[in-house]
Amino acid sequence: MPERPKILIADDEYNTREALANYLKRRYDVSTAADGGEAIELLKKQDFDLVLTDLRMPEADGMSVLGAARSKANQPVCILLTAFGSISEAVQAVKHGAFDFLAKPIKLDLLEKKIAAALSAKQPQQTATAEKETPRKPQVSKSSADHSPLLPDDPRDPMSRVLATAAKAAPSRTTVLLTGESGSGKEVVARFIHDRSGRTGLFVPVHCAALTPTLLESELFGHEKDAYTGATQQRRGRFELADGGTLFLDEIGEISPETQIKLLRVLESRSFERVGGTETITVDVRVVAATNRDLKKMVAEHTFREDLYYRLAVVTLELPPLRERPMEIPLLAEKFVREFAAENQRGELKIAPELMKKLESHPWYGNIRELRNCLESMVVLSSGDTLTADDLPPQFRDRPAAVTTPEPDPGSGTIESNERELIARALEHCNGNITRAAQELGISRRTLHRRLAQMKK
Repeated sequence: MPERPKILIADDEYNTREALANYLKRRYDVSTAADGGEAIELLKKQDFDLVLTDLRMPEADGMSVLGAARSKANQPVCILLTAFGSISEAVQAVKHGAFDFLAKPIKLDLLEKKIAAALSAKQPQQTATAEKETPRKPQVSKSSADHSPLLPDDPRDPMSRVLATAAKAAPSRTTVLLTGESGSGKEVVARFIHDRSGRTGLFVPVHCAALTPTLLESELFGHEKDAYTGATQQRRGRFELADGGTLFLDEIGEISPETQIKLLRVLESRSFERVGGTETITVDVRVVAATNRDLKKMVAEHTFREDLYYRLAVVTLELPPLRERPMEIPLLAEKFVREFAAENQRGELKIAPELMKKLESHPWYGNIRELRNCLESMVVLSSGDTLTADDLPPQFRDRPAAVTTPEPDPGSGTIESNERELIARALEHCNGNITRAAQELGISRRTLHRRLAQMKK
């Protein structure tokens, strides 16, 4: 029997280290190290085919482990594991010889593909043998790219038309605007576009609503040392990190008017200055933006710049909600159950037919994100090797009625009072859950918080 590839995992976080080791042991011979110093000692004594190393560790960091690996005659390939805040350092590691890097938390399906690609680059024959020993999963995607959406082989699925247009737009530099309800898969489609763009740079996501205007500006454009209190060193922004690749701006409708102006300038000139700097930096970045808000309405209300809207919406793709894509639910459900079963060492789990019927008939107001959360809860809390309808969380056992928007009655009160009533009904329906209420209202969580604050005045 051919020898299995040998992998060294170096991470000072015990849970991460052991979870990765348990997951990879089914296909590889795995050794672990609790810090960089221990990893370097193991590299001196043994040969490995691949090293998975955290970037920041005590004793010696990931760059030191990378250096030790590259000094060996039989060099293992290296993949860096890093928190998102240190991605710029991971990019430098790639320039110094690392094969690739992954941001934490690690997505196991993506990790498997990165490892297969790295081993293939080093030892094609060994990788082919390892893959042969493990049965292939059914091919349910229309493409082999890492981030391809799962689709049934049925042209009636509305996402097929969306992805066909996305594939046509992908090779160009034109900006793309993705619209649709929260959780409907906009980031997956953005990655789909990047994977087919032919661009060699990184896919860099930015969640605009999660940052204040000042922090967002620094995240996008970077800053110089001493640009503001706490800026102790120069920092490259996401535009620089995405040079040659794709920048994904999620929840673009939430950015401030000041940031809108600066973003427009970058889209027009492909250049900018870091916060507190004077040097003009030019980049080759493809921008994909996403929103669950009606930007045309925001333009009419003068809360979103018209010129920026037309810069972003050169190609506009509207993603249908999951309730209009029921044929995708079995594929997504099986994928999520495999993923969470592996993460929680549950072995192979099946989905009972009656449970699948309930999943297919549920309206999923929170779309794919809600389906994913539901299945994660079931995998963690269930027992046995088959998930059944009895394992559903209580809020999913009965199909909830949709929250409908009442037709305005000119004599029934002001616009504000109608809005107040609609928000109150949504919150009541969702038992006070702000996130779900915002999803059902078709607005962001941040916007709902703002509306609630205004109502209290």
